[in-house]
Amino acid sequence: MTRRRTFLRQLGASALLLGLDPTRLLQARSIEHPARPMSGERFSGGHMLSTWNHGIVSNEEGWRQMRNGGNALDAVVEGTAVVESDPTGTSVGLGGRPDREGKVTLDACVMGPDGDAGGVCFLEDIEHPVRVARKVMETTPHVLLAGTGARDFALAHGFTPRNLLTEDSRRAWEAWKQSAEYKPIINVENHDTIGMLAQDHDGRLAGACTTSGLAYKLRGRVGDSPIIGAGLFVDDEVGACTATGLGEAVMKTLGSFLVVELIRQGRTPQAACEEAVDRIMRKMPVADLQVGYLAMDTAGNAGACAIHPGFNYARTVAGTTELVDAPSRA
Repeated sequence: MTRRRTFLRQLGASALLLGLDPTRLLQARSIEHPARPMSGERFSGGHMLSTWNHGIVSNEEGWRQMRNGGNALDAVVEGTAVVESDPTGTSVGLGGRPDREGKVTLDACVMGPDGDAGGVCFLEDIEHPVRVARKVMETTPHVLLAGTGARDFALAHGFTPRNLLTEDSRRAWEAWKQSAEYKPIINVENHDTIGMLAQDHDGRLAGACTTSGLAYKLRGRVGDSPIIGAGLFVDDEVGACTATGLGEAVMKTLGSFLVVELIRQGRTPQAACEEAVDRIMRKMPVADLQVGYLAMDTAGNAGACAIHPGFNYARTVAGTTELVDAPSRA
């Protein structure tokens, strides 16, 4: 309990220093989060983590949802939906880079505090796959819908179809076709996801993950983002984790489930993320491969780790946001 009080005092001091103005965000830096307090202790001050710089606007919307009476699930769904609607982003939702055939296909999943989950993959023409994933979770007995079935489900539930291929993305695709080569660029093409975790004022956990996947992927390719246990896993008794980077590596190791299970066994979120990264590095060549994990436990501790430098995330506690550089192993 003493460590928890110390942690909260530190957070309070940061809030006084930073204020609530998002333009006064603490600049990116590496931090070492506190060790996990005694098992069963639960933080209830409002806590959100989101991958990459676009996590800042996601957390702002998530905090607004919770301030207005929403829960953790509302926060992660509506927070990530903001990024899905940003046409300047090239890796999520509207404006996402297409597959090799010039078609934008989207993947997303959500998981709530009661263990329920929903997802969609290979979804076309729908701007907000994360909201469709929530509908799958809340209105069907299934977890994952794919392709035309997912699109038909979305249309039946009132979602409006639209062309997701922006002019900028179309021009980039036309230029790519001149060589038709895929050469991954770490922290550019591989940061293809926004994953968001939230703990609301009742201490409940939820998560969401949404992406347009790798640029110019093979038609029909699905990555880790809609797969429960790979791109996202939430256990309200333990913690939550989301992944970003090359989905194939995450799927082969079920990384998000692994991180949460390690937290269950007593590791801190930081140590759990490091172990999940190390397992990839022991089994796969990683010179051109980036994966990052982001996690929290029920006591309000956070952790993150990536294979290579460059992965960052937004952290919001009690309305105050900071952008943090995650440590790396390579």
